[in-house]
Amino acid sequence: MANTFADRAKIFVRSGKGGDGHVSFRRELYVPNGGPDGGDGGKGGDVIFVVDKGINTLNDFKNVRKYKATDGEEGGKRRCHGKNGKDVVIKVPPGTVIKDFETGKVIIDMADREEPFVLLQGGKGGKGNMHYATSTMQAPRYAQPGESAIEKYLTLELKMIADVGLVGYPSVGKSTLLSMVSNAKPKIADYHFTTLVPNLGVVGLGEGRGFVMADIPGIIEGAAEGVGLGLTFLRHIERTRVLLHIVDAASVEGRDPIEDIEKINEELKIYSVALSERPTIIVANKLDVLSEEDRETVLGKLRKAYPDTPVMAISAATGEGIKELLEAAYEMLETAPDDVMEFSPEIALDEFASREEVLPYSVTKSPDDDNVYLVEGPRIEKMLGYTNLEDEKGFKFFQDFMVKNGIIDELKALGIQDGDEVRVYGWAFDYIE
Repeated sequence: MANTFADRAKIFVRSGKGGDGHVSFRRELYVPNGGPDGGDGGKGGDVIFVVDKGINTLNDFKNVRKYKATDGEEGGKRRCHGKNGKDVVIKVPPGTVIKDFETGKVIIDMADREEPFVLLQGGKGGKGNMHYATSTMQAPRYAQPGESAIEKYLTLELKMIADVGLVGYPSVGKSTLLSMVSNAKPKIADYHFTTLVPNLGVVGLGEGRGFVMADIPGIIEGAAEGVGLGLTFLRHIERTRVLLHIVDAASVEGRDPIEDIEKINEELKIYSVALSERPTIIVANKLDVLSEEDRETVLGKLRKAYPDTPVMAISAATGEGIKELLEAAYEMLETAPDDVMEFSPEIALDEFASREEVLPYSVTKSPDDDNVYLVEGPRIEKMLGYTNLEDEKGFKFFQDFMVKNGIIDELKALGIQDGDEVRVYGWAFDYIE
């Protein structure tokens, strides 16, 4: 079965809902009408991303696509605070970019981030009724609901991080070179698109020197427009600091090395101008099948065509010239820009993960009259603060508010009838079905 490499995934994430505040009253011996003692709800769990350097693909997300933190628990009697929900921690490989699935906008580039990233915060726990006692409302029968959970679909995109990237057409010897100079064990065969998996290998040069090398699968014409798997592969070159452009100097398959270089350079430029300007070494491979005279001819043509780019000759099969190539690549890294390309956020986190404020209210029958219903609480007080009930438009807004917030449904559930009275603080209304 072919080795698969997942570098893109769609997942669902949900933070935990805050626990609701509790409504209760003290019940003590000799204190028949104790005050409110409902406790606060617990905070919902967060959705947290962390970089795990032991992972190098997004394969794990093929099996698990939903990640949910747990909800906070409801508050309890006697001012007891509900338990907080558990966070969900999602491990991703270095180089993962997190995007909003709906818009495609970048939320955060994890790159090689050391600290955890809280993407979605759990909802705050609601306040218990003990917080709402006032001189005029000594026995509040409402508590604050916990803040809602936040649900989002995300796109995870892996853009590998390596110092040196190997580029070139299929079957030019990239996998063979990587297997010889590093601990990587790529599958190697003699036909096109053998390597459908970008391979990473650590190249050691002794004396504590070394670098990470990535074998990028063969690029074909039209890759920048998404032909074949082109875009998938180009994505992994973006973070490399130095490119080794491998060509088949022996033209084993009848290819023209200069023509190949031109075509791939064009693909790089179409995809990203910055990518096309990376420090590069042209590597003429397969010298072992060329005569001395033919070697000089091919290298002469390459150096004449690219006078400003170093051209080096190797045989990945026999090891000839490889030590010199690795030293040259290391020297080039020493002077190459050392900032890993990071993708800037395109959407603010507070915009992406916003939630509406939830204030409590209660709908109850009056304890003194079965035909009177009471609607009260901070949500109602806030609405009355910006609504003029004596104005026709204001009263229409009030009616709509009662419907949209489910207050009319709650009154019906309590058995309200035509002609019954609804009291909203200092206002009284006759209910009409």
